[in-house]
Amino acid sequence: MGRYYNGDIEGKFWVAVQSSDAADQFGCPGMIPNYLEYYYDEDNIPAVKAGIKKIRDRLDYDKVHGFFEGQGSRWYNQDDLVNAGITDEEVSDYADLILGKKILKCLYATRHCRFTAEL
Repeated sequence: MGRYYNGDIEGKFWVAVQSSDAADQFGCPGMIPNYLEYYYDEDNIPAVKAGIKKIRDRLDYDKVHGFFEGQGSRWYNQDDLVNAGITDEEVSDYADLILGKKILKCLYATRHCRFTAEL
């Protein structure tokens, strides 16, 4: 069973890789009822950019992005990651980077970004 986020941006958290509060690292903590609620506005753009930069600085982006671009919609397993030299931490960072980029794209397009994330 997957956990989703929806609102101004939508997606599914990566199973066993990405936590529901992954968006906290981009400068706006979620509010906890039965889900996390996020609201970003254009004042959050510097924090979102900083979160993205922090991930990019520690991630071998070309290696990880190349792996997932090559996988297409195919499932991967731990052996695939080991053979590609990709750690679980890198997969988590890559998933979080995609989320951060969605938030930033939404902010540039509409000057705000609101979504909820299932716990």
